[in-house]
Amino acid sequence: MSKIKILALPGSLRANSSTHIVLSEVEKMLLSNVAFEIFDGVGTLPHFDGTDKIPAIVQSFLDKIKASDAVLICSPEYAFGVPGSLKNALDWTVGSGDLANKPTALITASTGGEKAHEAMLNILVALSAKVPDGGSLLISFIRSKIKEGKIADEKVKEEVKAVIDSLVRSLS
Repeated sequence: MSKIKILALPGSLRANSSTHIVLSEVEKMLLSNVAFEIFDGVGTLPHFDGTDKIPAIVQSFLDKIKASDAVLICSPEYAFGVPGSLKNALDWTVGSGDLANKPTALITASTGGEKAHEAMLNILVALSAKVPDGGSLLISFIRSKIKEGKIADEKVKEEVKAVIDSLVRSLS
């Protein structure tokens, strides 16, 4: 039996960010039948310009999405919105349609996060991504729920696990 492939897209470019900590915790929660890859190249993608010629680095990113069974996005909120680099990466998928009908979960982990969470859900609708029931979570005041590089809040851990379970269930 082949493994389920989940590609994770962090909205923050910092390796020690809250979103990377959440994704690291997610990786520990997964069963052995799930292959989990965090794509750390969001910040390396060139600006989307609508060109018909897809740069090799972008094609590699699109190929990763295409090869995945599901996508997990974990993002902060910047200036009441979606981080620019993440939005740029998602813009590259418009022409390819690689997120269309792709099971996709969203975790917004930020100080507030409400506006970015809503904006991101709208973006996923525009891209025709399939967010399963229970496949999104807003974790406000994330910094207060992390200690020593781990999620310390047990309720938040349970909520994150529920999102992942929902995403994996949507694949069967």
